[in-house]
Amino acid sequence: MEAEKVELKLHNTMKQQKQVLIPINPGQIGMYVCGITAYDLSHIGHARASVAFDVLYRYLMHLGYEVTYVRNFTDVDDKVIKRANECGENPLDLSNRFCEEYLVDMAALQCLLPTHQPRVSDHMDHIVKMIEKIIENECGYVVAGDVFFSVDKSPSYGQLSGQLLDHTQAGKRVAVDPRKRNPADFALWKAAKPGEPSWESPWGPGRPGWHIECSAMSGHYLSPRFDIHGGGIDLKFPHHENEIAQTCAACENSGVNFWLHNGHVTINEEKMAKSKKNFKTIRQITAEYHPLALRHFLMSAHYRSPLNYSKSQLESSSDSLYYIYQTLQDLVEALSPYQEALKDDNGKAEQTSEARDVIKKVKSEFEAKMSDDLNSSPILTGAFQDAMKFINVSITKLKKMQKKQRISLVVSLVEVEKAVREVLDVLGLLTALSYAELLKEMKQKALTRAGLGEEEILQKIEERRIARKNKDFKRSDKIRELLAVKGISLMDIPGKDTVWRPCIPWTPKPKSGLDKTLIIGIGFILLGVFIYRR
Repeated sequence: MEAEKVELKLHNTMKQQKQVLIPINPGQIGMYVCGITAYDLSHIGHARASVAFDVLYRYLMHLGYEVTYVRNFTDVDDKVIKRANECGENPLDLSNRFCEEYLVDMAALQCLLPTHQPRVSDHMDHIVKMIEKIIENECGYVVAGDVFFSVDKSPSYGQLSGQLLDHTQAGKRVAVDPRKRNPADFALWKAAKPGEPSWESPWGPGRPGWHIECSAMSGHYLSPRFDIHGGGIDLKFPHHENEIAQTCAACENSGVNFWLHNGHVTINEEKMAKSKKNFKTIRQITAEYHPLALRHFLMSAHYRSPLNYSKSQLESSSDSLYYIYQTLQDLVEALSPYQEALKDDNGKAEQTSEARDVIKKVKSEFEAKMSDDLNSSPILTGAFQDAMKFINVSITKLKKMQKKQRISLVVSLVEVEKAVREVLDVLGLLTALSYAELLKEMKQKALTRAGLGEEEILQKIEERRIARKNKDFKRSDKIRELLAVKGISLMDIPGKDTVWRPCIPWTPKPKSGLDKTLIIGIGFILLGVFIYRR
């Protein structure tokens, strides 16, 4: 598919509206996304940003673009140093460890590796040179080994966030350094303190401020002018605002065409953050849920909207994915006997008109939604669900059809599966594993959540079989209910054994009406009140 044929609209934070993506260099996209500060295991707020921009990366490539994707690691920072001191560890060793842990999480979530993953500690020369240029252009000043950016030299400061320069705001979170010419000025370089890692510079040993790293590394890997800059909504101010100011001060021909920001993950409607100690790490979630269920959950709301974490939402995502993989596994098994017939047919049989319509709708609806600011939230509904229904209905029809009609339907099902796989692949919801292997992994996670082993499930199935044989249907129903409460559903297949699958845990409804004991108790209370009044 040629990139020019599909208009991709993205919401540009700078313009506060959707705009058609027109690359600086035709057919090519340069994208920089702010990565993690590596001092702890990553939480699902980090995962949301990673998944959102991974979906964008995958979709851009689906449209035929050649994408250079850069995502950085902040491995030199106040938070890294503080945590390293608490652990009695070298700061760079600590940050390196958590960079590697983050990559393990990203692989589990099926996030593709970016083209480049630079670390601050490897780019000190680029950072120092950019600061020198800023000072040379009279937009930075040195104070006793520290270097500050002068926001007064940036006439368009605040254009991204809408934040105005207000001296009264600068000291709200951190005490204002009296050496600054303007309270809003920010650090480009910090003079070394005892016991901290440092690098040599024209202003003495020290380390970079937080904001300069992204300007230096994006400029190095992409050029000072590139197509897309992404990150969480919390980075809009001051981080991205400061990036714009310092990049413009260092490079005349600089700028970003599109600024994209993903919404927060919240818990009880409050932003998830390590500082608030209300976060869930990726590892905590994937210990109980399949990583792809977490990925599905993270895409269940539009990437710019807040997403409130809840177990019920995760259960729903897990259940939706299980249904998809089970349907596709059923299809693989149903088509297995016809592989030789497909070879013999050699492409002669045509798809049914119904299958062609299903495939067309799946592809067109997918691209229409995704091209409208990556609207992945309803992507596995609508035409996609129609494709699932088509597969299920067609599997039932196969055995009842005559040979000539059957091969046409087999060909149709093969092509429908291809269309479905294409959608799942762009969304990052497929792995190198087979459907059967994915289902097995999801069942194991369900057992973990239920606190049961598979042997215990099989024992309960046998108990239920005996109860039904003895016409003890009350006992049979009770076994099914007890398992359903734990997220395990029993399915009776005609002519076959009972099987189990994960399900959304069932919540028993409270009994209607008043309990008999309660009624008697209320009666005695009313009688007592009556006697007392007499």
